[in-house]
Amino acid sequence: MSLSLAVITYNEEENIVRLLDSLKNTVDEIVIVDSFSNDKTKEICTQKYPQVKFFEKKFNGYGEQKNHALDLCSNEWILFLDADEVPDEDLKKAIQKIVSSDNPEFSVYKTKFNNHLGIHLIRFGGWGNVYRERLFRKNCAKYSDDKVHEYLITNEKAGILNGKLNHYTYKSIQHHITKINKYSDLMAEKMFERGKKINRFKIIVSPIFEFIKVFIFKLGFLDGFPGFYIAKTMSYYTFLKYIKLYEKIRLIQIEKSNVK
Repeated sequence: MSLSLAVITYNEEENIVRLLDSLKNTVDEIVIVDSFSNDKTKEICTQKYPQVKFFEKKFNGYGEQKNHALDLCSNEWILFLDADEVPDEDLKKAIQKIVSSDNPEFSVYKTKFNNHLGIHLIRFGGWGNVYRERLFRKNCAKYSDDKVHEYLITNEKAGILNGKLNHYTYKSIQHHITKINKYSDLMAEKMFERGKKINRFKIIVSPIFEFIKVFIFKLGFLDGFPGFYIAKTMSYYTFLKYIKLYEKIRLIQIEKSNVK
């Protein structure tokens, strides 16, 4: 077996044990790149799991951080997971079968997600029926340099793994809102750097449409109140990223007018 587990972390003391315990007999190298956590993430990884190769790097965006972790992996196959993701037994068997095969059919594999919100398994609203690349040969892929919503860049066709990846998204509403605030900061910065323009009408209308899209068109209402919560918070995220972009543009305009 030549499989490296790669994970980027920041304050993941409540998730990292569950992930590492679940994969202790599946991978033969564990590379963690941490963004200088101020909880017990480093202590747990270095003391409880001596096989972990633990690195620290300033966070400049998800794409850059993930590519740095890839560079540190020494094996042919990479299993790249978030700290709040845990493969089920069928998925672990499928992964082992692929990496031990002399001639696997694909070099990139997707896995189906089970997205959990607290105790609720979310099946609709864009959270159900989700597949993402998580297993790939190191020389066949890398991540985009996007600060947020990064994606895997590859020329390879992706296969589908058996089993599912359990994604335990948010431990509390406070945790969720904190992440929304962080992601909207990064998204506003990403849009600003790309020269995206925004107006007040879009700031008002886009969150409303986002709620309708998630709750109605993507059938979020079938998940009941958790589906309503997801639609509402997705609407809030949309509002935040656009109002923060608007603020950045206005500040630049004000600075330029003051110079004149």
